[in-house]
Amino acid sequence: MQSMQQYMDEAESVLLHTYNRYPIVFDHGEGVYLYDLNGKKYLDFVAGIAVFALGYGNREYNDALKDQVDKLLHTSNYFYNVPAILAAKRLLKASGMDRVFFTNSGAEAVEGAIKTARKYGFLRDGRTDHEIIAMNHSFHGRTMGALSVTGNAHYRDPFEPGIGNIRFADFNDLTSVQAQVNKNTIAILLETVQGEGGLTPATPEFLMGIRELCDRKDILLILDEIQCGMGRTGYPFAWQKYDVKPDVMTTAKALGCGVPIGAFLMTEKVAQSSLVAGDHGTTYGGNPFACRAADKVLEIFERDDIPGHVREVAPYLEKRLGELVSAFDCIKERRGAGLMQGLVFDRPVAPVINKALESGLVLINAGPNILRFVPPLIIEKAHVDEMMEILEGAVREAAEQ
Repeated sequence: MQSMQQYMDEAESVLLHTYNRYPIVFDHGEGVYLYDLNGKKYLDFVAGIAVFALGYGNREYNDALKDQVDKLLHTSNYFYNVPAILAAKRLLKASGMDRVFFTNSGAEAVEGAIKTARKYGFLRDGRTDHEIIAMNHSFHGRTMGALSVTGNAHYRDPFEPGIGNIRFADFNDLTSVQAQVNKNTIAILLETVQGEGGLTPATPEFLMGIRELCDRKDILLILDEIQCGMGRTGYPFAWQKYDVKPDVMTTAKALGCGVPIGAFLMTEKVAQSSLVAGDHGTTYGGNPFACRAADKVLEIFERDDIPGHVREVAPYLEKRLGELVSAFDCIKERRGAGLMQGLVFDRPVAPVINKALESGLVLINAGPNILRFVPPLIIEKAHVDEMMEILEGAVREAAEQ
């Protein structure tokens, strides 16, 4: 068997270098732990970037996928398949939305949401100059449409021009949004909790104000729940805590718990006034294998009340992270919602991440100075304590350098 270094050297010779990877080759996982090729154990507080909500090695989930492998993987969307129908019913029940289109990723879900909004505007008045308002410091994906509504010039600049007719406003600043609205505005797009932008939840006043504005001017409210959805904030979808329902919603990440699948959903009103046959499509989206994964994930989430478990554990994580804020001057604040938390430092956090990794804790950042915590949703308080013991040592060591 080759060493980890040999595998990493091979990867650098064959894979396009679009990621600065950490020097680890993971081999398998169990529960909330990952193991590298050498057998070293790591506590995982990243979950594949908020994907592995049920942790690793969930037998019920694995068996469902094995069963589907022996049945049918793909047929295309020219035909019906049972897993897609079952997954759609469960997803609509959890979200309270009316129609769903399955995609392969979150970025593709955002693309579909953008097309939905533009078609809605076209059918309303026959024009093609409609504009979408997105938020500064947002992140919606790397494809051209999703990138065009991502409110960070660092991501967009090398690939301009984008799709056009996009305006940006400030998150949690209703006046800023109102200033961007004009007769061409067809949609307002935002994350209910900003992820890459710094783990910042929308304020109730802001989200309710956006909803009222959209209702008054026949503007679609699009909520990106790709990272903050699927139980991560203690609700099936983060907007449900605010009781502010979107017209269009995107989801992905934990929807498949490792199997690539996303979706955009809409109300019946939008569905009857937007995309029709021939307007949108996908070869792989909604295939039986991916939808079997989503169906099983949604079944487990509902039966085992995963969002309820998040509401039990998250306050403890917030409390322990708050202790670090009090203990270290280099940590300025804790922010976030549920099991989607961040610690804001007054300096780059890369040294902390590297020290933690050496000690068997997997963390990532959200921008250069924010530590991000998006663990599997099945973590217990004991795992929080284990994480904190390693993290405190890593912060202390990094602060002394």
